[in-house]
Amino acid sequence: MEKKNTPKTNIELELTADVADGIYSNLALITHSQSEFIIDFTSVMPGVAKARVKSRIILTPQHAKRLMKALSDNVHRYENMFGSIEEREPIPASFMNTPTTEA
Repeated sequence: MEKKNTPKTNIELELTADVADGIYSNLALITHSQSEFIIDFTSVMPGVAKARVKSRIILTPQHAKRLMKALSDNVHRYENMFGSIEEREPIPASFMNTPTTEA
């Protein structure tokens, strides 16, 4: 397998005060079309049947795969430092099989 040398670029990120506060999310719904992945972040409250999407991120398939890999790497490093992350609540099947959308 051949390794490719890709140039690294330093990107200066600007974090404004309104974005720095962040948005709490305890549920992310993911759907996709051929050309994009869409992640809707929401917060579900116990006993409330409705939740409003707080943020939507739209990614190309390539960026979605990079995000998946980066998140997996970070969870692995977290667990090495702090121990295994246990899932306390089962994930409903309806959230695991989100429908695909058409662009």
